[in-house]
Amino acid sequence: MYDSPTYLVGVLAVSIILLIFLINWRTKLHPFLALTVVSFFAAVAAGLPMADIPETLIDGAGGTLGETGLVVFLGAMLGRLLADSGAVGRIADLVVDHSSPRTAPWVMTAVAFLIGIPMFFEVGLVVLMPVIYGVALRLDVAAGRPKTWYLKVLIPAIAALSCLHGMLPPHPGPTIAVNGLDANIGLTIGLGLLCAVPAVVLSGPVYGHFIAPRISLEPEDKLVRQYTGTTPAELAAELSASAASGNAGGEHGSSPVEEPRRGEESGNVLRPVPTWLAFVCVLVPVVLMLFETVVDLVAPNSSLKTPAALLGEPVIAMFIGVLFAAFVLSFSAKMSGADVKKSFGSSLGSVAGVALIIAGGGMFNSVLKTSDINDAIVDVVSGFDMNLILLGWLIGLILSFCTGSATVGIVSATGILAPLVAGMPSAYVSLVVIAIGSGSVGLNWVNHAGFWFVKESFGMTLGQATKTHMTVQTLVSVFGLLMALLISVFV
Repeated sequence: MYDSPTYLVGVLAVSIILLIFLINWRTKLHPFLALTVVSFFAAVAAGLPMADIPETLIDGAGGTLGETGLVVFLGAMLGRLLADSGAVGRIADLVVDHSSPRTAPWVMTAVAFLIGIPMFFEVGLVVLMPVIYGVALRLDVAAGRPKTWYLKVLIPAIAALSCLHGMLPPHPGPTIAVNGLDANIGLTIGLGLLCAVPAVVLSGPVYGHFIAPRISLEPEDKLVRQYTGTTPAELAAELSASAASGNAGGEHGSSPVEEPRRGEESGNVLRPVPTWLAFVCVLVPVVLMLFETVVDLVAPNSSLKTPAALLGEPVIAMFIGVLFAAFVLSFSAKMSGADVKKSFGSSLGSVAGVALIIAGGGMFNSVLKTSDINDAIVDVVSGFDMNLILLGWLIGLILSFCTGSATVGIVSATGILAPLVAGMPSAYVSLVVIAIGSGSVGLNWVNHAGFWFVKESFGMTLGQATKTHMTVQTLVSVFGLLMALLISVFV
């Protein structure tokens, strides 16, 4: 029975239904507890030995926290420090001052696209989170708090980051597919950009403009304060007071004059952080990860390979970014050591629940990988007689959905399609790579760490996260496939 593909797929379906029921039931079970219950159920139903189940769950939780949880905590520390020092406000003011409410989502799309070039989805979102909150808060308050701007700013970032993560080298998944299918990496990047830009535009700003008015979302004040150092009510009061005193727009139409920012612990008046320095603090982890990417592409056998690999590791890059920001902002903003310590300490409470849920998702992933569900699905799907671009997309989509890992979907699809694309034109092979990557980012749902990170970071319900995060990534996936199929007509 445990060897039956139909049975194993049924276990997966029942597990997901049970998870949805537990989270949305009258008891509103905490997602971590719900994921733990469902993980245990799936392990038993899939026939894993009872003695191995605890180790499977622990390894899954620990591995996911090691890969994602540390980055989330470090990102929270960096974000809170940037917020408390006023650096986030300077970046958000720059974006708002140099864009209109109509163009702000497009500006955020471009920023996320650049940030996402060297970064994993979760890492890029962690780095961007203070900017997303800062820009959305200002636009939301300025518009009378219609509760639409958080999604209008967030959705383009999700679209850009997920598209790059799945479709374009030098991200690990697409690079694995390039190597496994013996594709031309330069051609893959070029064709990937042709597919990525329309996919990001349609799935990001366009879909965000459609869905945001239909979902009333305003994160709790504690989440807003975590990333911006203020709340909607406090910012609205500051702007009203500034307008009443005749400072609205400033002397030359600039941002309203704000009250002097003070250190939370010392009470000292903080100096304004230069805007360029605020950007540098955000970009330090990005540059370090991009450095590894450039070395891998340009000089993979040089002496820079080892230090680049060390500095480009997401946890190390974020750690260096936190230390750098703490050092320069303490001098630039005149933050005391006690103020910096207070920022770091207060940042962790709001993301502890997020990390716990991510660990629960890791347990679920581990059970799915340890069982034979992957192999069962591969056996069924690989027997289909269809276009190789469509087949690669379908395998990547299904396995990513089942395992909670885009990389697993890409690796499995690459192994299946490698013998099938031998002798095909280079451009066609590159399009197969892009299709596999596009499939891997679709249906990013309850067993993906990114889904829970977005849901909890913005205080969404399961339904809201499904209509936003999962739907956006699925749209990226579908539009990426359609562009690959369209281009294949001409190559």
